[in-house]
Amino acid sequence: MTRALISWYRRNSRKLPWRETKDPYRIWVSEVMLQQTTVAAVIPYYKRWLRLFPDISSLAGAPLQGVLKAWEGLGYYDRARRLHQAARIIHRELDGKIPDTSEELRRLPGFGPYITAAVLSLGYGRPLAVLDANVRRVLMRLDRIKPGPTSVVDGALRRRLDVLLDRRQPADFNQAMMELGALVCRPRSPLCPACPVQAFCHAFEAGEQEVIPPPRQRRSERIETVVGIIESRGRYLIQKRPASGLLAGLWEFPGGKREKGESLGAALRRELREELGAEVESARLLLKLRHAYTRFLVDLSAYETVLKKIPALDSRRHKWVARRALKRYPFPSGSARIIRFLEERENGRRDGRSV
Repeated sequence: MTRALISWYRRNSRKLPWRETKDPYRIWVSEVMLQQTTVAAVIPYYKRWLRLFPDISSLAGAPLQGVLKAWEGLGYYDRARRLHQAARIIHRELDGKIPDTSEELRRLPGFGPYITAAVLSLGYGRPLAVLDANVRRVLMRLDRIKPGPTSVVDGALRRRLDVLLDRRQPADFNQAMMELGALVCRPRSPLCPACPVQAFCHAFEAGEQEVIPPPRQRRSERIETVVGIIESRGRYLIQKRPASGLLAGLWEFPGGKREKGESLGAALRRELREELGAEVESARLLLKLRHAYTRFLVDLSAYETVLKKIPALDSRRHKWVARRALKRYPFPSGSARIIRFLEERENGRRDGRSV
């Protein structure tokens, strides 16, 4: 089976930029970016990242805000923070060389079982198998494995991988398993007639390839938020999020969640009173937008806001920034869309409406 799989991969694999290198640093960056993110979305970020941070030294020497800005729009910003933390440790303590053993790698931020195995097998040729969502799905169908406790199922899958792994060419084996899951053994509507290992698949034999593994039931919580777009003397007020928690260290326009039973206008006035110690004189709706996170949807309403009095603010957390300079700061996707709106309005005179 392994021989058929690798042969299929060599004929059908996609040409992706991170497959053209054996550099452990570039492989590490690509694998971190590809977690929870599609290949199509990652490619431009990967190329731009390597222009900005071509090696461990350049990443380690960059300020965190610059790293987060380079990551802006990819989501899951903890990935970027851990890349930066690990790069600094490697540069400072390991002479800039990414370790080539599991024991050393697992001590670094962000190096769990998957990233460790990926870097060692793809970058150093170590005989280690990777287990990601695509590989998990392929194996569960091949062996017709029913759902169970994650630790039990993953233990069985790792033992199976250890048997299948081609120790002479672990990189090709791992890439082939992941590619099979991405292109053929898809979550829905798998392309079984095109599968190079169909003859070995017990789920296909039983006609259960569509139900193994069972689809996840995801419930998305809906959150309504309001933000104030506050301008003074051609500069906009932005604030930095806390150093820990969701979207840590990014910048945003001041505002927050609408509470139950509260109007959007009332929520805006309360949030700006709580966050800035300021009272709203007037507010006009600029735009509404929706942004999807993994477990919730955010409906965001942005208001052009005039304060009765500009308060004194902590300069470490708050900044007044010219519209053209806003792009220098890392923002969550929703705030970045507001900035694009402001740019379009400046160029094309978009308008909003009062509330």
